Formats: sequence, C-alpha cells, structure tokens
Amino acid sequence: MSRLHFDQDIQPLSDFRAGAASFIRQINETRRPIVITQRGKGVAVVVGVAEYESMQEKIELLEEIQKAETQISAGLGMSNEDARAKILKSIKA
Repeated sequence: MSRLHFDQDIQPLSDFRAGAASFIRQINETRRPIVITQRGKGVAVVVGVAEYESMQEKIELLEEIQKAETQISAGLGMSNEDARAKILKSIKA
C-alpha cells in the first residue's frame, strides 16, 4: 500500500458521499487508502480489495510467526534435521 497523501487522501464524509465513484477510482489507481472524516475526526478508512487481502495475509503470517515463537519458547519445537527427516519420510511413503 502506498503512503497516504494528506492533501488528497483525507476527505470529509459529505465529499465522499457526493463523489464516491471518483474516490473509488482514485483508490484503485493510486493504491492508497482514503481516510473519511466526520466533524474533523477520522471515522473510517477505505482501501481497495487487493490491498485489504494483502493486509489480511500479512496479519495471518504475523500471527503464525507469533504462535511459532510461543511454541518454541515452550520447548515444543524440533530441530531442522528432525523436521527435514520427517518431511522426507512422509514424501517417500
């Protein structure tokens, strides 16, 4: 996702409602999110579907890494050699 351009990517809700199609086009062309404000405060962020899916994949990967680190800390890991042997055994079977 590209960096936010404060002069272009922060829009009041009323402007977003009036020009939703053009803002959606902008999001798809620039790959930047748009922050929607209401009474001067950010209330929502609109991102393209591809960007959202990419963010979700990154979150899932980070969660898996965190889970693996917790398991390793608890002594539930295995050595690289043992893992490799286990995988090769399952492939040959």
